[in-house]
Amino acid sequence: MTTTPVVVSTEMMESLRMNRRQFLHSAALGSLACLGAGRVAASIDSRELTAAIGDGSLSVLSDGHLQLPASFLHPQGIDDAELDDLLSRYQLTGAAYEPDCNISLWQQGDRIVLFDVGAGSQFMSTAGRLPMALEAAGIEPGSVTDVLLTHAHPDHLWGLLDDFDDLQFPNASVRIHRGELDYWLDGDTLGATPEARQSFVVGAQSRLGRASEQIATFEWGEEVLPGIEAIDTQGHTPGHTSFALHHGGDSVLIVGDALNNVALSFEYPTLPSPADQDPALAGRTRTSLLDRMATDQMRLIGFHLPTPGFGRVQRNPAGAYRFVAEEAQ
Repeated sequence: MTTTPVVVSTEMMESLRMNRRQFLHSAALGSLACLGAGRVAASIDSRELTAAIGDGSLSVLSDGHLQLPASFLHPQGIDDAELDDLLSRYQLTGAAYEPDCNISLWQQGDRIVLFDVGAGSQFMSTAGRLPMALEAAGIEPGSVTDVLLTHAHPDHLWGLLDDFDDLQFPNASVRIHRGELDYWLDGDTLGATPEARQSFVVGAQSRLGRASEQIATFEWGEEVLPGIEAIDTQGHTPGHTSFALHHGGDSVLIVGDALNNVALSFEYPTLPSPADQDPALAGRTRTSLLDRMATDQMRLIGFHLPTPGFGRVQRNPAGAYRFVAEEAQ
């Protein structure tokens, strides 16, 4: 018996890919109902927040939320009763910790800038909603001109590729701190990483490698784009960067994971976090950042603060700080 080779044309392949994309999109929408995630569905209906900044607009889109063990909220160095009181005040007493994932979007003229790109479809089923949020906002992935990465953890980077391992934002310049890029691409990083997090390294290397022709690096203190300054907030990762957006006399700091918990990061900034690669340095960074923001009354957007994560830092009378959520002006 002989077989005749099947020749698939470029047009047929593209049709198959488009059909699969449509299927995956429909399946993702259906899965939201199964998850019962009303907080995620809201991000598909509309933007979570839009604020006018100078002659541009800054929006927050939801990538969904993470599903983490409650142990993430139990650091060493705090009395049990004190911790219980803190978590109760912030309604963080459930069996799991489910931090929101807030993607910042800056639009000015023809420029469309994303600060981080979310988790994509291969990290957690409760995250990876950015493509649907962009679609609801009327933004095509191909129209994104710039991606600014705070760091290369999965929930911030893995959305760089789509379900086919193609570039999600094929026309965007992708900017990342030089030290952050070097760390993840270093051949020794995988072996030096605990086994539970080695997938973070493999995932970062595959995505950063796939996007290598799009990637440009920067150093802290540089103006990475007009009116956008790179701020040193290392500790969570070696090259973790926050971005200060300065336009029209107004400023907003996009902090990434430098402040990643609405209770602990503000009231106990020096306590170690299991998500930080250098807990001591991350604690010093949080303390310095909180002091600066409370003094300057600079607004912020936090990636893992309660959606939309927009507000200011206030000093508590008894010491430490607290996050005060604000509505867009």
